[in-house]
Amino acid sequence: MAFILIAAAAVQACLAVRLGALQAAPATLAVLASLLLGAWRHWRTEPGAIKIGPDGLTVWTHAGQMLAYGRIAGCSQWSGRLLILALADASGRSRAILIAADALCADAFRELAVLGRRAARV
Repeated sequence: MAFILIAAAAVQACLAVRLGALQAAPATLAVLASLLLGAWRHWRTEPGAIKIGPDGLTVWTHAGQMLAYGRIAGCSQWSGRLLILALADASGRSRAILIAADALCADAFRELAVLGRRAARV
């Protein structure tokens, strides 16, 4: 939220010098609205819940909609802080899911990393 407000203030400050404060207001409001819409859309599609099942992984959004479902087909891990899982659905299409280590408890993150490494070997 702070970034959005700082970006809108920067647009207003830059344009107000050239156009005047009143003429810069529509562009500032447009930038503010577009950044707020982008943040809202990002929040709605951000993973909110993960279920590890025997046949795969299910990821839901904060809004309760299923974001991804499939078996773990691959994995990439960076220094225990970020995990990228490739989920393959029934049709064979894959989707990458990024999971930060602080988003899950340590045991769940470790379990996903192990499942991902096993799937990557196959």
